[in-house]
Amino acid sequence: MGSCISLARKGAFFSKKSQAIGNIDNTASTNNKRNDASSKKPSPSPKHESVSKHASNVDKKSISFQLRSVVSNPAEGNILDKYTFGKELGRGEFGITHQCFEIETGETYACKKIAKEKLKTEIDIDDVRREVEIMRHLPKHPNIVTYKEAYEDKDAIYLVMELCEGGELFDRIVNKGHYTERAAAAVGKTILRIVKVCHENGVMHRDLKPENFLFADGSENSQLKAIDFGLSIFFKPGEQFCEIVGSPYYMAPEVLRRNYGPEIDVWSAGVIIYILLCGVPPFWAETEEGIAHAIIRGKIDFERDPWPKVSKEAKELVKNMLDPNPYNRLTLEEVLENPWIKNDNHAPNVSLGGNVTSRIKQFSIMNKFKKKVLRVVADNLPQDQMAQIKQMFYMMDTDKNGDLTFEELKDGLNMIGQKVSDPDVKMLMEAVRLEMMTFSHKLSDSLIRTRVDSLRLMNSKKYC
Repeated sequence: MGSCISLARKGAFFSKKSQAIGNIDNTASTNNKRNDASSKKPSPSPKHESVSKHASNVDKKSISFQLRSVVSNPAEGNILDKYTFGKELGRGEFGITHQCFEIETGETYACKKIAKEKLKTEIDIDDVRREVEIMRHLPKHPNIVTYKEAYEDKDAIYLVMELCEGGELFDRIVNKGHYTERAAAAVGKTILRIVKVCHENGVMHRDLKPENFLFADGSENSQLKAIDFGLSIFFKPGEQFCEIVGSPYYMAPEVLRRNYGPEIDVWSAGVIIYILLCGVPPFWAETEEGIAHAIIRGKIDFERDPWPKVSKEAKELVKNMLDPNPYNRLTLEEVLENPWIKNDNHAPNVSLGGNVTSRIKQFSIMNKFKKKVLRVVADNLPQDQMAQIKQMFYMMDTDKNGDLTFEELKDGLNMIGQKVSDPDVKMLMEAVRLEMMTFSHKLSDSLIRTRVDSLRLMNSKKYC
């Protein structure tokens, strides 16, 4: 029968994960020389305290009134009078991105269309409004996708921006087939420079991860660009935030403790560099709750392959970027002045080995698989009936043997209105095969514990 997907038969099928993560011990201490400094850091202001409480209340209710204008000063007229739409480039929780062409000039862009019917809460609306304002606010930079304009009509918001056709960061690494410490240093330097531009302009990114970076084109020396600012927020020096946002593997411990500032971007960049050097995230578990606990524990492995062949300078830098206490953590300026980053072209140019690229491939495939599965489920099940995922599985399992073959998965997705291409179905099957190899031939519970909280988390939407 070949590859198949089996329904997990052990462990809890669903749980209140957002509650579990949100209740991580806020009193966990960070033993270091400036532990007492944390008491001096301003606690969340009443403004953000009330916003967080309001968010919790609003998220439980759908907006019942007619949606008013979301974007301030949108471009005039109908977007279809200026652009024609081409192929779909990708989709997220709220929007679908298409290739589009400016009719007058023939120039190609990317257009992210956000359906207003998807904006079910005030928080959703504020997120979209803020994303547009931040993209307008940030200066033109070779490593930040260029914003062109925004349109709005009664059905949707349209963000027109620079088209990046060079693919994702991890895909490029895998396609190259070999990877060096010097290449990792160069990518790390680019990401940190992007963070510097954001912070200098009063923007905290809050969701740095490899998937949010694309290459401009397919050329060897193509620029790497930050493309997604959906969770970014304006901040002022000393301002603290309490909303839990971001993507599980890249969250700083102070985010889980609901009291953080821009130092979290240094942490996330440190996680990315760690993955670039060894192929796996520093804090790993099969569930989001497990990842959160691993982050709080803060134990980092610098012993397994290929760390023995990685330079001492790289290891020290990553270790200090991942200091659990934001007061001991290297500042952004200190990281940029670190010799391993500043003189990235002097880093060792020796291959880190095939294991690193194969791990990066596996990690990347699993993330894509989870996002696809979670999106399919969320698109077809109301929030209060997520347990029906079991029913969906049994419906797809036509021969009732407890496994899904390629054809059963493809036909099942088509039955629920999801026209998934053969390559994407194959990717899902390959992802499961890799996961089964990694976790003793059992499908990880984290792939089956599918619910709204997981969906929002994996798609980097706030869940506090």
